[in-house]
Amino acid sequence: MSEAQSVTDGDVPPSASDLTAFQQNILTILAEEPMYGLAIKRELESYYGSEVNHGRLYPNLDDLVDDGLVEKSELDKRTNQYELTEAGHDVVLGQIEWVLDRFVTDETRDDEVRALLGE
Repeated sequence: MSEAQSVTDGDVPPSASDLTAFQQNILTILAEEPMYGLAIKRELESYYGSEVNHGRLYPNLDDLVDDGLVEKSELDKRTNQYELTEAGHDVVLGQIEWVLDRFVTDETRDDEVRALLGE
């Protein structure tokens, strides 16, 4: 079983607040491009600076697939590819918006975010 089960109403996909930080990080990684499980694992390990167990990763990926945020397809008989769905994209975008709404509180912080974006 994964770290946390998402709370949803029927067929409505969960929002970022319904997900664990680990699940949100998986979605953020998949926002770049579709990846197979081991590539996602490596990205997470790079971010966390420690090993991510298969027993943690794959149940969370399965939950994200079940929630309609990630699509799973078979690359070959042993390798699955995971891709962000439109609903998953919306969750990532919503999380970014939520963070920015709280972070950008004055012109200095606005300038910091614009500098990050290369504007």
